[in-house]
Amino acid sequence: HKGRSKRARKPKTKKRKKQKRSLGDPAMIFLSFIVLCLLLILIKIFHKLWWIPYRMQYLMGLQGIKGPSYIFIHGSTKEISRMRIEAMATPLGLSHAIFSKVQPHIDFWLNRYGKVYLQWIGARAELVVADQELIKEILNNKDGAFQKSDIQSFLKKIFGDGLLSTNGEKWADLRKLANCAFHGESLKGMFPAMISTVEMMLESWKSYEGKEVEVFQEFRLLTSEVISRTAFGSSYMKGKDIFEMLTKLTSIASENLHKVRFPGLSKFLKTGAEIESEMLEKRIRNCIIEIIKEREQNVTSCEDSSFGADYLGLLLKAHHDANDSQRISVDDLVDECKTFYVAGQETTNSLLAWTVFLLAIHPDWQEEVRKEVLSLFGHENPNPEGIAKLKTMGMVFNESLRLYPPIIGIMRKVGREIRLGNLILPANLNLFISPLPLHHDPQIWGEDVHQFKPERFSEGVAEATKNNPAAFFPFGMGPRHCVGNKFAITQAKIAFSMILQRYTFTLSPAYVHSPFQFSTLNPRHGIQVILQPL
Repeated sequence: HKGRSKRARKPKTKKRKKQKRSLGDPAMIFLSFIVLCLLLILIKIFHKLWWIPYRMQYLMGLQGIKGPSYIFIHGSTKEISRMRIEAMATPLGLSHAIFSKVQPHIDFWLNRYGKVYLQWIGARAELVVADQELIKEILNNKDGAFQKSDIQSFLKKIFGDGLLSTNGEKWADLRKLANCAFHGESLKGMFPAMISTVEMMLESWKSYEGKEVEVFQEFRLLTSEVISRTAFGSSYMKGKDIFEMLTKLTSIASENLHKVRFPGLSKFLKTGAEIESEMLEKRIRNCIIEIIKEREQNVTSCEDSSFGADYLGLLLKAHHDANDSQRISVDDLVDECKTFYVAGQETTNSLLAWTVFLLAIHPDWQEEVRKEVLSLFGHENPNPEGIAKLKTMGMVFNESLRLYPPIIGIMRKVGREIRLGNLILPANLNLFISPLPLHHDPQIWGEDVHQFKPERFSEGVAEATKNNPAAFFPFGMGPRHCVGNKFAITQAKIAFSMILQRYTFTLSPAYVHSPFQFSTLNPRHGIQVILQPL
């Protein structure tokens, strides 16, 4: 019996050893690891795409903030895209009531949910604010809690970590450089380049006399040339490829503004738009590096004693600063160049184009501005002293900026939990502010809000807005207001003065009124006018 019992127990021992070996099998360990990783990924996706959005919706709902319900993965983006397509399907006529056409979702949801509501860009919560007092508090940012928000991946390829997208000390340093490049005395030094560039455009306009000209594209070339010559010391032809690639990149960003992809998918499977945008980003960088190297070589070869007083020169001086803490990197330099190539050109182009449109359909005001120009300059080129006295033109520009502001979206992010009015906002909540609902609000401007009436600004902006700066902010407000606003206005005043000295213009019958959101507020089909020499 003892022998049999020993023999009977032996197989059990072998079986246990076999089981132990199988439990330690490397394949089983690897499989367990993969399962664990997949489980963690699923938990992370669930947390990001379900728990965070529904928790945010619940917390804001407790404070009375409503909005369209969160839809898994897509948020509000499909509804936003549908509304925009429907709104753009038909032309507007010659009405200036553009808010419901350009931002139909914001118009609809503000009327439904009130002046503060929650919408969703994918799984990202976005608090839309159209209350004057809250906007003023956000943009003035006295507590430093309202930071520049993280920008969409396509826009990141345009602006990088430049002045428009960065925060903190880096932003302060870059802002200081920009202020030096575009302050009053520097603007006076830009007058000759601005005037000669307008003269070139007007020389080409002689072939259009008595005919139709599409001014939006004409002004695109003009503003591109001005920003090239005044900020970067080169001609438009040298920066032509950069402008064209940046325009294409901006177009891609605009088309993909409300398209949402599954998180992390773009790392493994890129769309055609993502591939094209990456190629454009690299080519733009290479072109800017060439311009930078050329300026550096001029200094190295002693052709120039300094990097120059223009914006590129100031950036290069900061890049070569002996103090490590004040030196900016090559990436910073490239990002700043891209930012000003885009921002310096697009905003002025938008202002010029929409002002021509408004004066073309209001010949009485066109004649008033012309009289002012001729009384100050006669048929001589504008000068800095006279430009500062163009009060009527300033009123026209302000009314143009009220009806058709170039920038119609300002993004901020809540850096830490903070009270805003009666609301407690959690950290990392995105905020969206559009000037359009306030610029087109009849409670602020009266029942004639959609009429072109420059006399609103006859006593200045403060009087027109009843001392409420949040009623009119075409270039932003607070410490992060557009650093190039004086540059844009000066350039526009010079261009208009010289145009009005030579031409009258009326709107072409071919014009189709269809404003739409690009990087700025653009005319979808251009602006065609008939030129008549004086």
